[in-house]
Amino acid sequence: QVQLVESGGGLVQPGGSLRLSCAASGSFFSRVVMAWYRQAPTKQREMVALINSASSADYSDSVKGRFTISRDNAKNTAYLQMNSLKPEDTAVYYCKLISSNANYWGHGTQVTVSS
Repeated sequence: QVQLVESGGGLVQPGGSLRLSCAASGSFFSRVVMAWYRQAPTKQREMVALINSASSADYSDSVKGRFTISRDNAKNTAYLQMNSLKPEDTAVYYCKLISSNANYWGHGTQVTVSS
């Protein structure tokens, strides 16, 4: 069973930055796709960013140019660097591990952007 643990969320002012981390258990991390999703109150969960095993990344239009997804396979960890944060970025952020056999979710970390 794969476990994902997110960290790095918190309260930040508009225009500020945060870096989220997602640490995964298991020995096959380098071969999987990692993604970050978010879910705001009363809204559906949406994909924010995705990175494949070759470190090729894709982003939603709402965060392109502000967020950067990365991975460190030696640490079994994926990251989401969030810059120029806006109040509409407020949500619970979840990481997702996508493998050929199954998908796994973390429990989420709250990000609140407010003055």
